Order: sequence, then structure tokens, then C-alpha cells
Amino acid sequence: MNNSGVSAKETIDAAIQSYNPFINAGIVKEQDVWGEGFPDMPTLNAHASDAVFQALEMVRTSQSAQEKVTSISITAQQGVGKTHLLSRIRHRLKTDGTAFFVYAGVNNYTDLNLVKYQFQQTLVDSFSNTGSTDVMQWQEVATAMANEGFKAINANAPSLSPEDLVEKFDKVCASWSAKNKNLMDRLIKEVLKTKPSADPYFVRAILWTLSETQAAFATKWLSGNELANSNADALGLPNLSKSSQDREAEALKSIQQILNLVSFYKPVVICFDEIDVENNCSDDGLPTPSVIADLVKRLHDTLEQLELGRGIVILTVMLPDTWTKKVDIMPGGTPDRISTYTQRKPIDLKNLNSDSMVELVSLWLTDFYKSKNLTPPYTLYPFEEKELRKYGGGGLTVREALRWCAEHFKVEDNSLAKDPYERFEIALKAESEVERSNLLEDNTLIAYALRFAFETLKGQILEGETATAEKLEQVIINEIADIEPKSKNQSWINFKIIGKEKDKTFKLGVSVLQNSNGKAVGAGMWRLIEYNTFDITRGCLVRSKDKKIRKNWDSYVYLNKLVQNLGGEWVDLKNDEIRPLVDLFSIYQKRNNYQLSEQEVIEFSQKITRDNPLLLEILSDPSGQIDEDAVEGEELLNDFFNPSSTQDTDDSDDLSELFT
Repeated sequence: MNNSGVSAKETIDAAIQSYNPFINAGIVKEQDVWGEGFPDMPTLNAHASDAVFQALEMVRTSQSAQEKVTSISITAQQGVGKTHLLSRIRHRLKTDGTAFFVYAGVNNYTDLNLVKYQFQQTLVDSFSNTGSTDVMQWQEVATAMANEGFKAINANAPSLSPEDLVEKFDKVCASWSAKNKNLMDRLIKEVLKTKPSADPYFVRAILWTLSETQAAFATKWLSGNELANSNADALGLPNLSKSSQDREAEALKSIQQILNLVSFYKPVVICFDEIDVENNCSDDGLPTPSVIADLVKRLHDTLEQLELGRGIVILTVMLPDTWTKKVDIMPGGTPDRISTYTQRKPIDLKNLNSDSMVELVSLWLTDFYKSKNLTPPYTLYPFEEKELRKYGGGGLTVREALRWCAEHFKVEDNSLAKDPYERFEIALKAESEVERSNLLEDNTLIAYALRFAFETLKGQILEGETATAEKLEQVIINEIADIEPKSKNQSWINFKIIGKEKDKTFKLGVSVLQNSNGKAVGAGMWRLIEYNTFDITRGCLVRSKDKKIRKNWDSYVYLNKLVQNLGGEWVDLKNDEIRPLVDLFSIYQKRNNYQLSEQEVIEFSQKITRDNPLLLEILSDPSGQIDEDAVEGEELLNDFFNPSSTQDTDDSDDLSELFT
């Protein structure tokens, strides 16, 4: 074997000891379905996912109303990969954009007497997840609707992308409002020309999802929930107070309205998962599988009567016993409605064999080593292929296989260097190669890393000058303390540094606030200026300067008081300055894996923390000045919320602001 380019064994072994990718790997949760997911082996149970994609193509292209709705039942034992399969389907659809996706985790259905209402909420929540573009599935639907409205005005009007329309929508709404005109009323008028039979309120609510300020209220209304009267009035939506029973009675009609509208643009895949819930029954005495099966039958029968443009595919995932002992014996044609596409026969998922065991482990390890930027001596390291084939030949479930891997993913401890500092260097290299996406969005991790870094500097005499020419003169850190009273702080100020500068005691409160929401920033900044309440003498906001603080936020007033009146400071958070501190904190957490003591990690870290620009900037005397470049000017706010209006033209041209 040519070993050129293979990473050092010590580095690979340190990475293996610091992180086990197989821990909890066999347990797939709802967030795995919607999130980035995990390594997928497309050949595993490809017969099932292929059947789903073939069913999608059938409903999309069929001209028969009876074939516009179809269903598939999928059965498998625990751990074989049912939810894994649904995740594969979701990520395929996200990539190619050929269908909308709805995931119904039935274990969240707490009241089986309100199952239709709960599914309505599931439907709306699923469409609130990101689709094939970087916007919600709702916004994809709303964009398609809006573009139809534009074409109704002018057949040659360009089509806007969802991202463009979301970016412009609130600006144009504000511009129209400034001219005493209602953009939504006009847009709905045009959309309904192409959909005369659609419920105008549902069309209105879906279009409102394009608004960054109103989308949350629009989806709440679509879920069947009551709004505050002021919000309902702003959206132009009815807002009757209803009991749970009323919502349940109306839910099926609402579901039909929604699916009829969204399926006009793409097929919809609806996945009912985890229906094998025990010890839960409706008032009629029906267990969860029977209640869900009845819901699928009702959906199948009622949707079949609608004009579904691109069609619906309903998947129901369950244990084999659930099918044979509960669903298959239900009367009234229910089993036929639950697996129409396969003529009532469920699709059964299969366990692993020797080949698929090797393929599965190779896939997970390839992903692991790629994330660590390491090249192993061979793909399956530290496993042996012969060993994997022997164990995998017993017909394991995916969960069993990954659990076995988790238990055996280890190397001999004696592969680490004998010298503690060498082990620290190995650990530092391994941690520096770990991918840390969205690091600057993680307030908690950043705060922990800063706190640990300051702990390493306790008792040290720190002097010098920062990159912004601020001074440190005989600064000594004595203690890193929690903020009291905790009930009032609510963790907004992360910790305080107690120490001395030239024999003068200081108590420096540190707050990491990378939030984009103005209210959240204000909540943290309010605490940071309450010196007496939280027993601090100086406050330090740690926040990236490119995360602007708007002048109309409360936090802008607090920032002025902090910097200009109270001697506090806003320190710029930069990735290249916090990243080494996060790596050190990670080594501290995993010190046992690297056979390092707490004191050794602290001592070896000092070489890095003593000169870290971010730490020195936090400790140094503040300048007393606000960086105005880091604060959004009023002129930008005016442009954003009150876009310059164009001259009124004839009625056919008054949506042109969306295209400019």
C-alpha cells in the first residue's frame, strides 16, 4: 500500500479517542430527518425508496383523478432503518426539488381525539421547514402563487426567485402602505384569477409567509390557532374563537384546502412515522395505529375528490406486528387505502448482510475522517474487514451494527506519546482539524471557551498593548465567578472576572451576544449596564462588529450608556481569535482521552492564551468610543422600512416595485 499522504498515527488515534461517531448513531430522531442528516447508504433498502420515487412520478404525471392520490405502507423491526429511510427521501427531495415533504411523528400526538387538528399543525409545521431552496416550503408555494399573479397582469413579467421575493416583500408592502394602498389585496386579486375556486383566506395566509414580519402569524393561523385581534386585523384574516372540538371538526376541510393549493405546484409526500405507540387510545377505545390508519383512509378518500395538480403520496411506517395484528384486520377497506400503490401488500425493509455491513462502516468512517481532515492508513481503520464481515453476516439491524461499532471504535492507549506536552500538541492538532461550522452563532460555546481561557491566566501578570492601542498595566486575574443573582441575570451575563490592575480591583462582567434578534440583544445589554445589581465595575459586550446594532433597538441606548457613561466596552468577536480558545476548551473537556491532567491542560494552554488578542482586548482599558461603523445608521433603516416609492402608473403596472 502506498502510504503517502496518510496522517500520522498519533493524530488519527487521538482523534478516535476524542470522538466516537457511532455513539447514538443508530437512533434517528425527527431533527435528523429535517436537519443535515447523517451518512446514507443508498443501496440499503433501495427497493423501498425507489418505490416511493416511482409512486411520486406516477401521481405527478397521471391524468387519472384516482391515481393522483396513492399510499405505501412500510414495515420493519426496530432499528432496521425506517426513519433513516424517510430521512433519505427527505434529503433527496431537498436536493432535486421535485416534491414537498411532510413528516408526521405520531409520538407527538398526545390527544387521539384531536388527531385531524394535530395533523393540520404537523402539515403547517413541515411546510415551515426549509425546502429545496434556502427558504421555507411555504415561501416556495407563495412565490409560485405571486409569480402567477404577476403573469396575470403582464404575461411577460419576469419570475422572481423565492429568495428575491422574500427580501423585497416587506419593503414593497411598506412602500404601498405609505401611498395608502394595500399590496396584499391587489396581489390576491390577481392570484385568484388563476384559482377562482380557492379559499381566499388560505391564499392570503400563504402569501403572507413571504413577509419576514408576518410569516409567524400567518402560519399560526394556517395551523388553526387563534391570533391576537391586532395580528388578525393586520393580516386581514378571520379570527373566531374556537374550542378544541371545533378545531377538530374543521381541520379536515383546512387540510384539504392546504393540500389542494400546494400540490398544484409540486407533489406532496406525507410520512406518518412512529405510529406504534402503546398505552394511548381515543375515547372510542382505538389505539394509535388504528386512529392513524383511519386518518390515512379519510385523507385518501377525501383528497381523491379534489383537483390535485401534482398529486399526493402518503407513507405509513410501522412494525410488522402492527400491520398484521392491528391495521390489516381493520374493516371498511382501510388496509387497501393505506397501501394502494402496492395493492395492499406492505414493503418490508431488510437487515444488513456481510457486504452491507462493510459498506455501512466505510461510509461512516469516511465521513468521520473527512470532518477531521485526516487520511487513515486504510478506509476501515481501526476495524478489520474480516472482522466486520463475520459480525455482519448474522443479519443485523442498522442500529445493532452501529451499536457494535460504537463499542469497538477504539485504539490502544500506548499509541499516544509519553511526554504530556507532546500529547497536548497532538490534541491541539486534532482539535484544530475539527470542522466547527457556525461557530460564531454559538453563544454558549464561545462563553465557555472564554471562561476556560481566563481560568488559565489566573495569577499571571499581564501587560502590554492591544491591536486597538488599549493598555494592560499589571493586570492580575484572581477569580472567575458566576453572576448573582441568577434569577435576575438568567445567564445573559456569562461570568465575571475579578482581579486587579495596578492594585485597583475590578469586576468585569462578560456577555457574549451574537443574537440577531433585537429583543434578545436588548435583554442581554440591559443586564450588562446594571452594575449595582450584578456587582460588577465594568461591562464587556463580546459581539462581532459585522452584526450591526440598529439605532431603533433598545440595545443601542444601552450600548451608549455602557461605553460612554459606564466605562464599558464592545469587543469585536473574530473567528480566528476565538477558534483557538474553543480548541483549548475542547481539549480540556476531553483531557482524559489524551491522558492529560487538568493542571497540564491549563499550563500548556497559557502559551496560547497569554497572547490571544481577544482575551487581551476584553481585559484592557476601554477606549470610551462607539464604533459607528458597527451600528446601523438611521438612513439604512429608513431605506429598508420605507423604500422609495415609484411614480403611480396605470393599474397594470403598480406591482413593478417588486422587480426593481
